[in-house]
Amino acid sequence: MPAAATVASQRVDAERVLGFRLVRSGLAGRDARTLPEAAACPASDFSRNAALFALAARHRGVTRKRYEEATDGGELVVAHIVRGAIHVLAPDDLALYGRALLSNKDDELVVQLGRQIQRLAAEKRFSPTDALDEVAEATEGALGGGRALSKNELHDELRGRVGADLMPWCKGCKSHHVAPMLWRYGGVKAGARLDARRRYVLGKPGRSPAAAGAVRRFLRFYGPGDAGDFADWAGVARPHAKRLWEQMEGDLAEVSVGRRQLWALSEDLADLESPPDAEGVRFIPPGDPYLQKPNRPLLAPEAELRKRLFRPVASPGVVLANGRLAGLWRVKAKGKKTEITVEKLARLACGDIEEEAHRVADLRGGSGVLLVVD
Repeated sequence: MPAAATVASQRVDAERVLGFRLVRSGLAGRDARTLPEAAACPASDFSRNAALFALAARHRGVTRKRYEEATDGGELVVAHIVRGAIHVLAPDDLALYGRALLSNKDDELVVQLGRQIQRLAAEKRFSPTDALDEVAEATEGALGGGRALSKNELHDELRGRVGADLMPWCKGCKSHHVAPMLWRYGGVKAGARLDARRRYVLGKPGRSPAAAGAVRRFLRFYGPGDAGDFADWAGVARPHAKRLWEQMEGDLAEVSVGRRQLWALSEDLADLESPPDAEGVRFIPPGDPYLQKPNRPLLAPEAELRKRLFRPVASPGVVLANGRLAGLWRVKAKGKKTEITVEKLARLACGDIEEEAHRVADLRGGSGVLLVVD
């Protein structure tokens, strides 16, 4: 228990934890006032249109045109951040979730960069921090002068700027290029982002804030938790996560959730004890902030359901009804129309499903919707 904690431990059940996280992720009501507010908890853009759908579940004014204008104009940022994955986030948070979380210790950074870099560093005897600096400098050079490059164009540029030891053979591409996690985190350090055409450009992340601020944000969205939960979410090494966590100990209070002893921000205990009720139906996409690892065992306690929900590839989206898991949904093109299949896991109002289905179809740019309910 943190020595500075002064609030007594309290017990919170899973339902209240999920309610708290639902509210903090912006899904209790579609009432975010701005796009950056809707992106306050970074939304994964791993699968096609995922971030667009995630923002539309939180803000009534989202359209594809509006989203793309905000991305190009800097109102939103699309970038590799936590875990090296592409997310959409508020522009003021790019440095916090990006540069600030890069460890300056080789033994921590190499874990953050992944197993391929661990093997390469041992084989080629290079320093992970030196390697990251080299790729970041090369990325800045490649994108300098306001250039906008596709991923393949960026790889071509890096081939002429980065040493051979950092460019293993890629079976998928049938070429040598900078190792995936290294070029992604090189872009993080360089402050790169993506425009609406998915081209890499240099962003304006500003000075890096104190990295412990990311722990506070994590607990604001996913509390209660512990340092291990934060490490998994942020994609940092456990010692790095523990060090950042310890900087926050004076602001934490102990909370019991089932058999786990976890921590929440002391200022959040009242909201955690009695979160407001959620209203309405939401179609949220795979990779939505609410579907990230901290929530999965609480949202779907049965292992078999979790396997169906959270697949390595091609996961379905989730239908929430008044904040509760009520179904799964998948989408595909059917000619010029959009076909949406909903598998009900609980009672759902047909009108609300139709409204959400039309919202998704409009965001995809389809000329109509075919709704199939199982």
